[in-house]
Amino acid sequence: MRFSCGGYELIYYVIKIAITTILIVAISEISKRNSLIGAVLASIPLVSVLAMFWLYIDTGDSTKVSNLSSSIFWLVLPSLILFLALPVLLKLEFHFYWAIAISIGLTSLCYLLMLAVLNYFGVKL
Repeated sequence: MRFSCGGYELIYYVIKIAITTILIVAISEISKRNSLIGAVLASIPLVSVLAMFWLYIDTGDSTKVSNLSSSIFWLVLPSLILFLALPVLLKLEFHFYWAIAISIGLTSLCYLLMLAVLNYFGVKL
């Protein structure tokens, strides 16, 4: 028996959620044992690739996938601040939760700055 949810099959959503969740949990568990392998796996844009697969499967529209890919490229650049700020703050002995919150805040500011710069140069995401 198949269940529909807004025109999409519930089973399909469950599969999407399961695959995505399993990958994230697997990387977390691997990182406990070997941070290098965990970092390599986490640095591969698995979530972005999965999002592109799901978008293409859902829409069949390669233009939407292309637009998503281009937008991801531009927004990866400001996201790198998190990976710079977090270790610096932790080395300065900030509590983890404060360090991650500040790093996310800085990253958010960098996103806004990047969007303003892209808009100034006429790049539309």
